[in-house]
Amino acid sequence: MKLRFTKMHGLGNDFVVIDATRAPVELTPARVRAIADRHFGVGCDQLLVVEPASQPGVDFRYRIFNADGGEVEQCGNGARCFVRFVHDKGLSDKREIRVETRSGIIAPCLREDGLVTVDMGVPELAPARIPFLSDSDAVVQPLPVGEVTVAITAVSMGNPHAVQVVADVDAAPVAEQGALIERHERFPARVNAGFMQVLEPHRVRLRVFERGAGETLACGTGACAAVVAGLLRGLLESPVRVETRGGELEIAWAGPDTPVLMTGPAVSVFEGEMELD
Repeated sequence: MKLRFTKMHGLGNDFVVIDATRAPVELTPARVRAIADRHFGVGCDQLLVVEPASQPGVDFRYRIFNADGGEVEQCGNGARCFVRFVHDKGLSDKREIRVETRSGIIAPCLREDGLVTVDMGVPELAPARIPFLSDSDAVVQPLPVGEVTVAITAVSMGNPHAVQVVADVDAAPVAEQGALIERHERFPARVNAGFMQVLEPHRVRLRVFERGAGETLACGTGACAAVVAGLLRGLLESPVRVETRGGELEIAWAGPDTPVLMTGPAVSVFEGEMELD
């Protein structure tokens, strides 16, 4: 099977994007892992698939596969690349599109300045809907991780996040704690682990250990979840500039029952064709 693809990134969070609007593409977990492999494949954090809409009122269907082959609900940096891809490929001439994902409808918009703003929807805070096993709906909750207990805020941005505030994001034990938090028994669907350093009310630094991918240079939904957590804890004021290792995002949130808006770049790197078994 020959597969044509476009390599893209959003702040270094990199993707292989496939156009499946004209013909379906059969993607097994093994094939996804082969594509994502950085030595034997193209290499990416996630694989994104553009499909025809399956319901009225939307323009496309958006499927996301992590590097480990598992399909997931949402990817914020990928959403920005998605709208750039369909616009550049002539699949749509709309600057704002409505896209269905496993977690609901999102609305990315390609701005005149080249940046992309995405309405990421209303964050979910109820533990059962994240999902997070807890008898409390407190904003800050203790989570035993190895030999320590950390204070996390659990948020879903269509995918689950556990955000903790750290004094120095560079010194944070992202690899060690991230791997333990990702598969923590209190997160039955696994979780993305965020480590946020508050610099000032409108500015933070962030690292994220992503579910199924490990630490990435940037995580769009992770940035949204971190800002939501910081605002709920009274540490931040909207909008917030989120500095990741791959670059900056701007996140705005007006509070409960309102959507989170994420703005940042989306870049095409190269195109190619790969032979798959």
